[in-house]
Amino acid sequence: MTSAQRARGLMAAGDVRAQAAHWFTYLTSEKRAAHHTLIDYERDLSCFVEFLVDHLGGEATLKDLEALTVRDFRSFLANRRAQGLANRSTARTLSAIRSFFKFMERRKVLSNAALTTIRSPKIPHSIPKPLSPKAAKDVIAEAEVKEERDWVAARDVAILTLLYGCGLRVAEALNLNQTDTPLPKMLRFKGKGNKDRLVPTLPAASNAIAAYQALCPHGLSGDDPLFVGIRGKRLGQAQVQALMRTLRKRLGLPDTATPHALRHSFATHLLNAGGDLRTIQELLGHASLSTTQIYTEVDQARLLETYKKAHPRA
Repeated sequence: MTSAQRARGLMAAGDVRAQAAHWFTYLTSEKRAAHHTLIDYERDLSCFVEFLVDHLGGEATLKDLEALTVRDFRSFLANRRAQGLANRSTARTLSAIRSFFKFMERRKVLSNAALTTIRSPKIPHSIPKPLSPKAAKDVIAEAEVKEERDWVAARDVAILTLLYGCGLRVAEALNLNQTDTPLPKMLRFKGKGNKDRLVPTLPAASNAIAAYQALCPHGLSGDDPLFVGIRGKRLGQAQVQALMRTLRKRLGLPDTATPHALRHSFATHLLNAGGDLRTIQELLGHASLSTTQIYTEVDQARLLETYKKAHPRA
């Protein structure tokens, strides 16, 4: 979908849709936003302008956006609360709106000081739920035996090994192409803010990928995707999510055993083995150390739970 097509569906005046199209182009070409991020931002902006249709009595123009007051923005937040939407969702929507307004301000299209005074809703602090080392290994082992087609089993093992053994995000693993193999000793990824992130590759990951490529029936090369489905098209995140649902049911693992939980497990198990927080931050590609420090709370939470169970006066 093009930027113009994304903007065309907005319930806003033509001048707002035109700026939205420029914004989507900017997010795509300059910020290199991921596809799912673009979809989220499109949805967030759409929610906001649809609210303004009712709030203002018609489709908002650029002049209307510039004239919005603190009360208008607070009404939008109150409307979201009334719909029962989570604070995390509202915070992301507000972030998208701020990004759009800042973009227009940089282009000297409009300026709205009221938005800068609006605080994002508080987001409950959640602790990652990693798998135990045994459970993580069991997931990979189960993927190898559950599938009758050898090449599919080898593919699934390779993907899961990248998530747990290298701490990759699902999208990062699925975006790999044939030209990225054989894996170098260090994989380079472009993270948030266009910052490069280097990730060491384990022999287990390289070997798993080589085993998959040797069995894959599709004649793939060059810029073709590394991981493909039955029809030879690039594998999607939904298929990896479905794989983990199947595996956790077979192994009796909780619903928190998701593909991303393997990345959490990678970080937690490194920390437990004496890994340095700064190093783990770099491996995960976290912009802030405070994000990585959440993993120290996993151990604290587990320690407290053990104390409560074992101590006679707990």
